This record gives sequence, structure tokens and C-alpha cells, in this order.
Amino acid sequence: MAISSREAAPPELQTVRDWLRWTGSQLGRAELHFGHGTDSAWDEAVALVLGWLRIPEDRADVLLDARVTRQEAAALAACIARRIDERVPVPYLTGCARFAGLEFEVDPRVLIPRSPMAELLQTGLQPWLGGRQPHRILDLCTGSGCIGIAAAMAFPEAEVVLADIDAGALEVARRNVRRHGLEDRVRVLESDLFAGLGGATSGDASFDVILCNPPYVDPADLASMPEEFRHEPMAALAGGGADGLELVQRLLRAAPEHLQDGGLLVLEVGNSAPALLAREPKLEWVWPELEAGGFGVGIIDRAGLVAGLRQD
Repeated sequence: MAISSREAAPPELQTVRDWLRWTGSQLGRAELHFGHGTDSAWDEAVALVLGWLRIPEDRADVLLDARVTRQEAAALAACIARRIDERVPVPYLTGCARFAGLEFEVDPRVLIPRSPMAELLQTGLQPWLGGRQPHRILDLCTGSGCIGIAAAMAFPEAEVVLADIDAGALEVARRNVRRHGLEDRVRVLESDLFAGLGGATSGDASFDVILCNPPYVDPADLASMPEEFRHEPMAALAGGGADGLELVQRLLRAAPEHLQDGGLLVLEVGNSAPALLAREPKLEWVWPELEAGGFGVGIIDRAGLVAGLRQD
């Protein structure tokens, strides 16, 4: 039987190694869902124990036999109990998550980073950019800022704008910008889609690349999600309408005005991809094959977006 919030961890647990082994066993017995950066009970145990103790994974080997204090042990046991009893995802317990090889601060005001866009950014959005380097990038519906910050790292000469309608999410995004020392070229703006970015004709709201992981989950998928996902902000998941695509529809019609000629829209819609194709059959998306897994990320350039929408 796995530990519950009513039980204490056994006193025999003394070292980091002990806690890793025991936590892995507890999580493995609990029939949890792993979908927030890990895919097994052992990986989840490593993320929880090392993450809470703030031990970098690449230094863990030299600290495995370090003793865990009584205060640390009590706090770890409480975290493990919450993971099991309440199904709280590990990143909300540790306050951090990894994305595109980078660490980000997270809390329940933002989705836990997991977008397949990480793989596309790590390859510099090639071949879709045709060897070009973007000068201005927008991360729309930014949440924690992870996608836009990963883009800033991938394109070190680019100016990046992080935009979201939620003020709480933007607080987290600002902290992540500071965490990565990007204040000189990454701006954080409150905006309902493009409305708060300024006029496109001024250049302040015109971009070479728009990256967007918007709310897109339909009611059926939302109802069937494992309990772990219900700790995330519902406004960042549910896109509205029977197919979850109301916000995406607004985005598609406004995006051409904010893309430079030859600019790209990179849009994640996950399981709602078939519904998007049914709604917009004239749009010719590219759906990259992702070696690391994931699906539902489409790429289209400005010309293709304009041509497809004109045929509606």
C-alpha cells in the first residue's frame, strides 16, 4: 500500500538514496498518471525528491548518501502524500519544471510545460524557416513563458514578446524571464490575443514567427482527463465551443495582420487537430513528425494562411 497523508514515512529513511528508492516504490503502487514531464514512477520519484531538495540531477551521484534532515523528511513525506492522495503533479509540488533543456518556475496559475514545440525550437524551426533567422518572435498565450524563452535561447539575436490575458500567468512569466537573464530582449505584455500589442503597421505587433499553444481542449477530452490535469488552470485548457476551437478561430483570422511576409505561425492544437482540419479544410498545414513524441503542432506561413482563409 502507498503512503497516504495520514501516515508518516518510516524512520529508517536517512539518505537521499533511501528517499529515492522508497518514493519510487510508493508512487509505483499508487496507480498515478504520469504526463507532466515524466513517464514512470522512478522518473517521477527522481523529479520529486531531487526537485524538492534542489539537487541538480547531474550532481545527484555525489549526494546520494547525504543525510536528509528531519525537517526535510517531513516536508518530503507531505509532498509524496499530496502526489498520491490529491494527484497533485510533481512540478506544482517542487515549483519547477524542465522544458527544452531549461528549468522554469511554475505554480497552479500556469500550465506545466510539456509542449512538443520544444523539439521544433531546439532544431531552430528548420527547415520551415528556410535557413532564415527571425528578428521578432511572439509567444501568444504564453503562460509560464517557457515557449518564448526557449525561442529566445534558440535565436539569440531575436526580440521576443510574451503575451497572455492572465495577469497571474504573466507574473510567473516575468520571473522566468529574470531567471534566464533575458530582460534586455524579452518583453512580457498583457493582451487578449493581439489586442494589447499595438498596431501592426507600427512594427510593434508584426512578427517573423508567432508561436502559440492556446486553450484548445474540447469538452469531451476535458471530462476524460486524469485527475492530475484538473490541478491546472481550466482557462488555459478549454478553448470554448463544442470542438474547443473558438479561441483558435479568432486567432487564425487575426494572425495574418501580425505576420511579416514569409512569416510562420506555429500552432499547437493537440487532439483537436482533426476538428481544426474539418473547420478549415482550405488551410494547408504542415504537421511535423516529432521524434520525441507528441502531436498536433501545425505550421503554416502567412501566404498559406491568407489564401486558405480567403476561400472560406
